[in-house]
Amino acid sequence: MNAYVQQVIENVKAKHASEPEFCQTVEEVLSSLSPVMDKHPEYEKVDLLNRIVEPERMFTFRVVWQDDNGNYHTNTGYRFQFNGAIGPYKGGLRFQKNVNPSIIKFLGFEQIFKNALTGLPIGGGKGGADFDPTGKSDAEIMRFCQSFMTALYRFIGPDVDVPAGDMGVGGREIGYLFGQYRRLKGVWENGVLTGKGQTYGGSVIRPEATGYGAVYYLNEVLKHENDTIVGKTIACSGFGNVTWGICKKAMQLGAKVVTLSGPDGYIYDPDGVATEEKVNYLLEMRASNRNRVQDYSDKFGCEFYPKEKPWGRKVDIIMPSAMQNDVRMDSAEKIAANHIKYYIEVANMPTTNDALDFLRHQEGMIVAPSKAVNAGGVGVSALEMAQNSERLVWTPDEVDAQLHHMMENIHRVSAEAAEEYGLGYDLVAGANIAGFKKVATAMYEQGVF
Repeated sequence: MNAYVQQVIENVKAKHASEPEFCQTVEEVLSSLSPVMDKHPEYEKVDLLNRIVEPERMFTFRVVWQDDNGNYHTNTGYRFQFNGAIGPYKGGLRFQKNVNPSIIKFLGFEQIFKNALTGLPIGGGKGGADFDPTGKSDAEIMRFCQSFMTALYRFIGPDVDVPAGDMGVGGREIGYLFGQYRRLKGVWENGVLTGKGQTYGGSVIRPEATGYGAVYYLNEVLKHENDTIVGKTIACSGFGNVTWGICKKAMQLGAKVVTLSGPDGYIYDPDGVATEEKVNYLLEMRASNRNRVQDYSDKFGCEFYPKEKPWGRKVDIIMPSAMQNDVRMDSAEKIAANHIKYYIEVANMPTTNDALDFLRHQEGMIVAPSKAVNAGGVGVSALEMAQNSERLVWTPDEVDAQLHHMMENIHRVSAEAAEEYGLGYDLVAGANIAGFKKVATAMYEQGVF
């Protein structure tokens, strides 16, 4: 490994020892960059790597809200504006009880490279709060969102920082956040948030975009292998918007998702989540705020496995699509034992570093990284920003065509970057290199600050 790369990784581990998710992501990304740093010693001269792993600015804030019984609660909000070299900071807000600085920091760091891969002018950022929407009433969620935006609104804007949704933040929450922003600013800056409702500046197919894009990327991998998606079985995790989008697009293209998961366990449906009724029921499950995948099993009569993960299933394709560190070594060993060829990450950092390294070294297995696979979501968010700036509304076919082209291009530039540095068809390293090269060039050209 390049000595400078190794030094920066060790510096981050020492400085951020209490932030394991961030350290894990930095190591995964930077370890791919040795050949780039060997070729570009000028980056070491300006200490570019130590600069890119440090957020340009980050802040926390208090969020006080009142429940329906009149009691007050205090949560912590976060916004980390990581890198704005190629455009305004862009990244989601996550409302989940386990949100902490390490999680927001790893998500923001990943967002830099993901956003660069889209080919669009957007920088990397992330935010959220340690607030759990599960079981809360609409009124409670509205009051929380209004308090959150009251603290955040001074630091965001269409040309500054454009938040979006993430886990726990869907269309309802974005609506409440935008309403409070408009109330506080007294202006219609509809490009300040993405994932908005279509009646007030949102883009069509944004809720499906991450899942659709993941399947489009998968299709490019299959084409590379002279394979086809028709008839393939897919194991997914979660049952939120991302997995819902995967199920919809897989069904349209002739494949089927056969597993879903939640905090309570996973379901196995051998017939697949492959009818309109089943796919639409995922929306009901999410809207219920129950956060139980067993509801699907109860409705459709399939098998439910409490407190288990679906990674031991013999399928054609694995697409972990729920949350970070969902696939650890024990699950990776089951995946390898089943001789599964396609391991396509969708959630942000769903695989621990040791498990990812293990899978990447399995003979015949193709591993695709989440920063490339799930970039369609933020890509369509950027398309929403473009529509807002031009006061236009594009048709579903227009947005879908741009998304499809974007995912084809992300796969292509990742494969080409790996090939350029003699790494073969290494999509993990290729995505890291391709995203880094764009951001690094912009940082270098803008000088040291």
